[in-house]
Amino acid sequence: MKAVILDAATCRVNKPSFNKIEQAVDQLVTYDLTAKEEIYTRIKDAEAVFTNKCVLDKDILSQCPNLKYIGEMATGYNNIDIEYARQQGIRVTNVPAYSTASVAQMTFALLFAVTNTVQPHSDSVHRGDWCNSPLFTYSLFEQTELEGKVMGIIGFGDIGIRVSQIALALGMRVLVYSRTKKPQYENEKLQFVPLNQLLRNSDVISLHCPLSADTEKMIDADAICQMKPNAIVLNTARGGLIDESALASALNSGKIAAAAVDVLSEEPPKESNPLLSAKNCVITPHIAWASNEAKMRLLNVVEQNFVDWLSNRQTNVIA
Repeated sequence: MKAVILDAATCRVNKPSFNKIEQAVDQLVTYDLTAKEEIYTRIKDAEAVFTNKCVLDKDILSQCPNLKYIGEMATGYNNIDIEYARQQGIRVTNVPAYSTASVAQMTFALLFAVTNTVQPHSDSVHRGDWCNSPLFTYSLFEQTELEGKVMGIIGFGDIGIRVSQIALALGMRVLVYSRTKKPQYENEKLQFVPLNQLLRNSDVISLHCPLSADTEKMIDADAICQMKPNAIVLNTARGGLIDESALASALNSGKIAAAAVDVLSEEPPKESNPLLSAKNCVITPHIAWASNEAKMRLLNVVEQNFVDWLSNRQTNVIA
């Protein structure tokens, strides 16, 4: 059996990786990155393919008659034509919930970057501003206390639930909008509400839902118009959930206070992306999932999914 890893660099850690896969196949070919035009050439004779972000659509899959297995090295699998794979009997697996703790942690790192402005103050101190201050303290920006504020969480899967728990521990109230209501989590400090109620009443709005036809650009101009002027928008889910032009316009006009995002609609972004030059917008390069611990969990599950498939066991099967 020949197996191909198309974009190993996206999830490699500082230790030997993919050993179980290598031991289980006759030939393992590993590429750090694969351009779109290189995908077919690299997998045309493979029986197993592993991908993180490389797109395996019907056009590609239809030209790979030997292909029997696709290992998605992520939770989301919108880069694979699942229906076509299912029709062709190609097994597809993914890795659910490996990054819950890391993404929840990053959500609050982004929030604290806005509310506590740690980096700008640290930069100021290193420039010598504190050395030259007439007082024992100074503040360049207002600090915002989160206790008593309302966090609106859109999407209530594993990550949304973890974010709600941290928010409650910080003394925040939580409003949740989710396709599936989970009454066991509801109490006097956490309520499930319609989306418009969440938008109107939240001080912080955090996105944790999948990207689909129903959720694409759900944070658009109309949604933003319903938000408080002090609202902070967080996105550690998918960039396509936000109408980036509408958000940039709202930030630049002061319609809302700030945004902090780890994902954009196109990654890497073009220099013309309006959020890159928007006011009060913190952007990190899709790293919420990428703690060393999360990467280790990811790789362990990727390998185990494949070994289980070879043993006719169904683990984390999508198709």
